[in-house]
Amino acid sequence: MLGRVDAGIEHTRSSNMDVMEKAELIGAELTEREQQVLEAVVRTYVETAEPTGSRTVSQSFDFGISPATVRKTMGHLEDKGYLFHPHTSAGRVPTDLAYRFFVDRLMAPQRLTGAERTNLQRQLDSIGTSVVERLVMKATRALSFVSNELGVAIAPRLEDAVLEKVELIQVSSSRVLFVATIRGGVVHTVYVDLPIEVPQETLVTVTVAMNERLAGLTLQEIRRTLPERMRDSHSGELGATEFMNIFVQSGAKLFDLQELDRTSILLGHTSVLASQPEFEERDQLTSLIELTERRDLLAETMGKREHRGRVMITIGGENDRNELADFTLVTSEYRSGSLKGVIGVIGPTRMPYEKVVTIVDYTSTLITQMLQS
Repeated sequence: MLGRVDAGIEHTRSSNMDVMEKAELIGAELTEREQQVLEAVVRTYVETAEPTGSRTVSQSFDFGISPATVRKTMGHLEDKGYLFHPHTSAGRVPTDLAYRFFVDRLMAPQRLTGAERTNLQRQLDSIGTSVVERLVMKATRALSFVSNELGVAIAPRLEDAVLEKVELIQVSSSRVLFVATIRGGVVHTVYVDLPIEVPQETLVTVTVAMNERLAGLTLQEIRRTLPERMRDSHSGELGATEFMNIFVQSGAKLFDLQELDRTSILLGHTSVLASQPEFEERDQLTSLIELTERRDLLAETMGKREHRGRVMITIGGENDRNELADFTLVTSEYRSGSLKGVIGVIGPTRMPYEKVVTIVDYTSTLITQMLQS
């Protein structure tokens, strides 16, 4: 074999029954020679983006067998669903099943070079850690350039977020900016229009009361118990009482960040994918552009991924949305205290998996370290 097994990779199977059935027995029916030739075809196609012929495989890899034998073996692999003929080309191209076999059985993730590590770290160091989303956005763009795939991420999931502090900033006599800082660095802001004029001293009184009674609680707890927790918190001050009632009545909305979970999808530079051979044809490029515009689809897909501490790879038809059937998604989790988000790349199924997996894994680890430092 040219590579080795890596046990740290997770994948999901498509709801498509055809793919699921093949995944159960992936590679079990292949002879050693078929595995060697399949690996050679995958590596060659990833490097060249050109259909691979038997003569190319025979010349590039020393199997000690003739091109005719290689050609016959490739025919067997095609019959078993691992290779296919594009149009009338003499060469063959790997299928999703071939990439899955490669990822599960043969891939040996490559180490990043010192220059690649330094490049990623320098770009993230320049942004600081005060705002999580800015750091993750920077990392997503850096991923695009270093991996030559489309970086993609979602901001931390906030269902169990803990409130660190609340600030009330007077914008005008009848308008206040509500600022909630979430433990881990997320900042949530909402403008609140008031039916009454609120003096600065009342803002201070209410801010102190809210922080004393709400800081350290999860947003779920706050939404559920806000009226009880803020009862009698205003010391009988008339202005403070009316002002506090306004916030209690709208508290569920102020402390509901679930909408952010659904919409906070971050994308790197699409241009790195547009330059790849798969997207030279107009239809394919259009599909790519349309995909990047489906932020709801991407956010839903990223949000459902279960990593269990590992890099997760879904290839082509394994993705549960038809819009992703021509793409591979490689992702990993990052953490900030009790919060967690997902970062990774989208690219064509012809992807240098060994390098991309390492880059995604290193980037997620780097983000976690920076957020916890």
